[in-house]
Amino acid sequence: MTDTLSLLRAPLGQPGSGRVRYGAAMALWRDGRISAEVLEVYRVAAAHDGRDVAEILRERGLPLPPASAAETPLRQLYAAARDYLLALDHPGAAEVRAGLPADPGPERTTAATGNAVTDRWLPPALAALHRTHPQLAEAIAGAAGKLVWVTYEDYPPEEIGAAFRTGHAFASILGGDAPFPAPDVDLGLFLIAPGTLYRDHRHAAPELYAPLTGPHGWRFAPGRPLIVKPAHQPVWNPAWQPHLTKVGVQPFLGFFVWTKDVTRPAEVIAAADWDMLERVSLD
Repeated sequence: MTDTLSLLRAPLGQPGSGRVRYGAAMALWRDGRISAEVLEVYRVAAAHDGRDVAEILRERGLPLPPASAAETPLRQLYAAARDYLLALDHPGAAEVRAGLPADPGPERTTAATGNAVTDRWLPPALAALHRTHPQLAEAIAGAAGKLVWVTYEDYPPEEIGAAFRTGHAFASILGGDAPFPAPDVDLGLFLIAPGTLYRDHRHAAPELYAPLTGPHGWRFAPGRPLIVKPAHQPVWNPAWQPHLTKVGVQPFLGFFVWTKDVTRPAEVIAAADWDMLERVSLD
């Protein structure tokens, strides 16, 4: 049954995945685990590999298929994150797909840690996400307390600024020290307090940001104007691409994926307009 439920979550957009999901739904219907009405939704969606059946079920007031009892909250989060990320269209999609296996392997026990930023800003961020993606919000909420949340301290304080230094946290899901170990890849969650400026910086690792809240401001070279982007619009940063984020009135919550060179540190790039951007409000 666990294998069947895994097939039911075949990645959106992958060729043939609609038929795979329908075949798994048929097996669940034969076992009495889902209704004929739910099965019909999977049948209709089978011809559309990128169609999210969960959204259709919610629109029709139909129940979502059951989760496997053998799946831990962290494994459910990884599956939900991977499904979400692989459905996004951006220049690094092939690199991200290559780094996120369908089966992340054995789950490692980690010493989960709390974090003041997470305690304060994760609940409102998840509340905003829940309005459009309730299943994803619930998967994050269910696993958040089992993750190691870190406030990054390797940037020089005078370069990165006090607001960012004390106003962010991240937690890896797949990677070197993550619950699911993996070499030279890092998938995780990133949280930043409202109004915070994440100053211009760059790094060797190619990076996908998948913002789950928004809008937020972005730019890709010092001195350029901000580009305001909504939630769920992916941002792909090739290796050494300068980038800056100005958080809007909602907390920034998003997935990040570094696809290689994950142990090489990031560096701040000086810009003359940080003081002005610190004062900007994206309301």
